[in-house]
Amino acid sequence: MFRHVVDEDVELRLLDNNHAIAMFESINSCRYYLREWLPWVDGTQTIEDAIGFIEMTKKQFASNEGFQAGIWYKGEFAGVIGYYGINWFNRSVNIGYWLDKRYVGRGIMTKACRAFIDHAFNVYNLNRVEIRCAEKNYKSRAIAERLGFTKEGIIREAEWLYSHYVNHIVYGMLASEWEE
Repeated sequence: MFRHVVDEDVELRLLDNNHAIAMFESINSCRYYLREWLPWVDGTQTIEDAIGFIEMTKKQFASNEGFQAGIWYKGEFAGVIGYYGINWFNRSVNIGYWLDKRYVGRGIMTKACRAFIDHAFNVYNLNRVEIRCAEKNYKSRAIAERLGFTKEGIIREAEWLYSHYVNHIVYGMLASEWEE
């Protein structure tokens, strides 16, 4: 099981079914805010939907393809961060994340990303970590830039977001560049 204490306020825990209520309530409390950049929000309408997501992440973990962790801030559920599709052959992974609106602006996600990047390079021995986010999602882009990622390019119309396509910015970090 993955559990990582980042500092006295922030802890990362492998998602489990007992987190479903807290995760759903977090999503539900800031649905409009999350919907701006996340295409799955409308598909998460019940606690059972949250459990379905958690069950999927358990299978991902069991098959060694990555994992999702809940982000806990001062004991309260604050969001999710995860590895999406570890490519063991190329030793690379993409990190995705979301944070409850109530916790934005406290450095929580930057700390969580730093811990996940460090884990990718120093525990999994990966060579590359990517963060992809919508071109106009400036808060998410700021995290990658704050952590020293290189902006590598734009993928045009990469994601359908409810009523329109959005471009993605691709940020990359190599193990040789990581200095944590």
